[in-house]
Amino acid sequence: MTALAEPETDIASKPPTPPRTWHRPAFFSLLGLTAILYLWDLSASGWANAFYSAASQAGAESWKAWFFGSSDAANAITVDKTPAALWVTGLSARLFGVNAWSMLVPQALMGVGSVALLHAAVKRVSGPTAALLAGIVLALTPAAALMFRFNNPDALLVLLLVASAYCVTRALEKASPRWLALAGVAVGFGFLAKMLQAFLVLPAFGLAYLIAAPATLGKRLLHLTGALAAMIVSAGWYLLVVALWPVNDRPYIGGSQDNSLTELVLGYNGLGRITGDETGSVGPSSWGFTGWSRLFGDEMAGGIAWLLPAALIALGAGLWFTRRARRTDPGRASLVLWGGWLLVTAATFSYMSGIIHPYYTIALAPAIAALVGIGATQLWRRRDDMLSSALLASGVALTALTAYLLIARQSGWLPWLGPVVLFGGLAAAVLILFTGQLPLAAQRGVAVLALAVTLPGTGAFTVATAASPHTGAIPSAGPANDRGMRGGPGGLLGTSLPGENLTALLKKDSARYTWAAATVGSNNAAGFQLGSGLPVMAIGGFNGTDAYPTLAQFQQYVRSGQIHYFLGEGMNMRANSGSDVAQQIADWVAANFSATTVDDVTVYDLS
Repeated sequence: MTALAEPETDIASKPPTPPRTWHRPAFFSLLGLTAILYLWDLSASGWANAFYSAASQAGAESWKAWFFGSSDAANAITVDKTPAALWVTGLSARLFGVNAWSMLVPQALMGVGSVALLHAAVKRVSGPTAALLAGIVLALTPAAALMFRFNNPDALLVLLLVASAYCVTRALEKASPRWLALAGVAVGFGFLAKMLQAFLVLPAFGLAYLIAAPATLGKRLLHLTGALAAMIVSAGWYLLVVALWPVNDRPYIGGSQDNSLTELVLGYNGLGRITGDETGSVGPSSWGFTGWSRLFGDEMAGGIAWLLPAALIALGAGLWFTRRARRTDPGRASLVLWGGWLLVTAATFSYMSGIIHPYYTIALAPAIAALVGIGATQLWRRRDDMLSSALLASGVALTALTAYLLIARQSGWLPWLGPVVLFGGLAAAVLILFTGQLPLAAQRGVAVLALAVTLPGTGAFTVATAASPHTGAIPSAGPANDRGMRGGPGGLLGTSLPGENLTALLKKDSARYTWAAATVGSNNAAGFQLGSGLPVMAIGGFNGTDAYPTLAQFQQYVRSGQIHYFLGEGMNMRANSGSDVAQQIADWVAANFSATTVDDVTVYDLS
């Protein structure tokens, strides 16, 4: 099928052309090269995000910690997310041991799976060429290479959302309630990976089905209701279990102020990200400028902006050319699905006032890739039409210009590449305008030239991203900077492992204690825990601002001999809001116990 149908012939409703002989080997080559790109030298990033690695370590030792996503195997407090991503890495750690590979390989395989599912979804509507191009673009998106080589929940979220888009595509073919319900299940589990962000695709998916499914309006609404119910069940069962579980028999819900997963979902990690009202947040009260230009700003552009203008042109062109197609036209439905995904998610990221990080933009990558694959293929097929060739030329020229500007921001990085891409792209754009008048062999040469000048920018940046180690809570795409590792600072957002003397001290008599130590903040605790292999209590959770444990609880833990040491290294209580129990505990420990220094870490023996 084609996504840019001629209104008179409605060719978008025709069955897809059988795959050509080159397609299958090209597809498997794409998957193989993607696997190499995402798997190569993964161990260079070490524990990557130690916050999640420590929780995976805990899940490998305790099934309760695995189920709740606890930061430590003694189940003091959870991470500040629902734990679906940790279920995957925790199982991997159980099977293959607690090491960097067992934490990161699942994410790389999720990347390969995302490319395969995107290819399958696009191919069903727009054919093998568009599908292959979409898969290439996704694989060569820097934000994708970053997150599919890292252990944040975003990799699982993207895999599940692409799976849901594939299910919606299948549902649209015959108005299938079963496929639509499966789409709802995938989004529901996406919620368990990264909560409300998973729901950003729902307007696009629902609108595409409501517009184009070949059934009566009543049946379409009934099917959507069923899919919504499936999504609620697949996401809500976990919230219900946590709510009904005895509070004294489970860990504290990290990121919340009242030990409530519902508050976490709707507050700090939910609507608070939109409004900026995030109780317990630390750091800036404002997370940068808002507006559509945010995606092209210095922080986010390198990860995602390379083909964003081309995707928007493809979306506009596709909707224009299918404006008179029949209601059930699958090409237009595909544009609504992927275009709606792109526009809603981009608008949210552009205007949200709360915590936002550049790597979030991986959620835009599948939609951009699909639109570029669909649009480029179909505009090329219509190249004899002046408007189509002009739109295609504009996409190539804007992509070249965008790449030039993004490369120019990277001081000293491949300075020759920007001019080559820019002038090559402009030359290809001019040739595209006159392609219809050229011999067939020359036309194919122009197509090869266009690909050769539009993909090297994003491709080189992606390879540079994959070749750079990444650690900490806020990794960024691109070549290694002068710090050698791309990630967040130590203390609050980064992690350092304990030295040999401190590790030996933590292990001494550790079997007598529930927690070998306690310290303020999850990243500090994660470093000590990964280094020693022992449970370390993260006082106050990720930011040190959660209301756990209270001073009275901590004092009881000490009196009952459950905590051996308090580690004062890296204490950071610069909260804008939230609980101050971490400060209370730190003050109480300092006033009642003697301090020593081991490997530059302040240690209080609570025994």
